[in-house]
Amino acid sequence: MKIALLQMKYQGSHKKTIEKTVENIRQASRDKSSLVILQELHQGEYFCQSEDTKNFEYAKNFDDDVIFWSKVAKQYGVVLVTSLFEQRTAGLYHNTAVVFDKDGTMAGKYRKMHIPDDPSFHEKFYFTPGDLGFKPIKTSIGTLGILLCWDQWYPEAARIMSLNGAQILIYPTAIGWFDNDSKEEKKKQLKAWKIIQQSHAIANSIPVVCVNRVGLERHPRDLREQGIRFWGNSFVCDGWGSILAKGEKDKEEIVYAKLDLKQSKEIRDIWPFFRDRRIDAYKDILQRYCW
Repeated sequence: MKIALLQMKYQGSHKKTIEKTVENIRQASRDKSSLVILQELHQGEYFCQSEDTKNFEYAKNFDDDVIFWSKVAKQYGVVLVTSLFEQRTAGLYHNTAVVFDKDGTMAGKYRKMHIPDDPSFHEKFYFTPGDLGFKPIKTSIGTLGILLCWDQWYPEAARIMSLNGAQILIYPTAIGWFDNDSKEEKKKQLKAWKIIQQSHAIANSIPVVCVNRVGLERHPRDLREQGIRFWGNSFVCDGWGSILAKGEKDKEEIVYAKLDLKQSKEIRDIWPFFRDRRIDAYKDILQRYCW
């Protein structure tokens, strides 16, 4: 199965960004991709750098956004993974991944479960933690375990998705560093980010796909702030954790890879991690802290 990861930067407006995204989906379809994955909050800028109630306006068009991307998936005959800002009611919003099958039908959605709150990543101001659980989404090309950005640091999320039958773990992402971080600090952050996701692939014997932004996005309200330089490096690894394809750190591109979903059975027959789990001894995992 050929897949396409759309690693993009914000184009300066939602209209231009969406137009460029559709253009890239068209190209991925022409290149015979069955699955196309977009980055986190791909319709516009990463607005969580500031706390501004005006940004909730982006969520009011959620239903229209669903209709639009449904038509795109159908037009180009791809399974499409999107990341949208969902308003359920006033004051209740989610960071929501919506998956569309090749015929445009909504295969399912996932609401981001782990919500960060860090300098320039003020997501707790905007997003309510998800309430749909870690349920994979069945599509015509396979069962997809969709998780979002901050979720990628949690082995529990990857494990539960896998136990529920996910054949691929997919992480639409918006992560970057600050320009005044030291080279050593940047290197440590990027290395940790890659290793944790490769470890999910190995521990669960399934491929992992991560699609990240690129480009510098300035703080929208305070130009003295350095903004976030999204570090790209979108990648695909197989169930051994081996890198199959990788994007550059600062380049817009479509990253292609081919996946063999039969490989997971071959790995699990050799390394039966699921068989040897001590489910009778794991009750402490339900505690916040055990000391």
